[in-house]
Amino acid sequence: MIDKPELEEAFDAAVTAAGNCRAAGIVCVDGSSAEANLERLEAELVEEKTRAIERGSVDREWFQKTVRWLVEWVPETELTLIAALGRIARAKPSTAP
Repeated sequence: MIDKPELEEAFDAAVTAAGNCRAAGIVCVDGSSAEANLERLEAELVEEKTRAIERGSVDREWFQKTVRWLVEWVPETELTLIAALGRIARAKPSTAP
């Protein structure tokens, strides 16, 4: 089991990072607008946050798929999104029995 407050904070930070990138108007590596990708990422993060908190863990398959998708389009200069997802993966196990 993962510490739920830490997991919630990690997901919230990732949603915030995506929102900040959207507000900054970042573009994909191919030069197209990242708006739709960022909206999709935010929606998926919100959905997975709910599921992860319910089950007490992050779905490894979802996480790997999401990271692979993200690195396909996010510019090298926007590492904050990848770092924010990394924080989700590093959420500490709960110390509760």
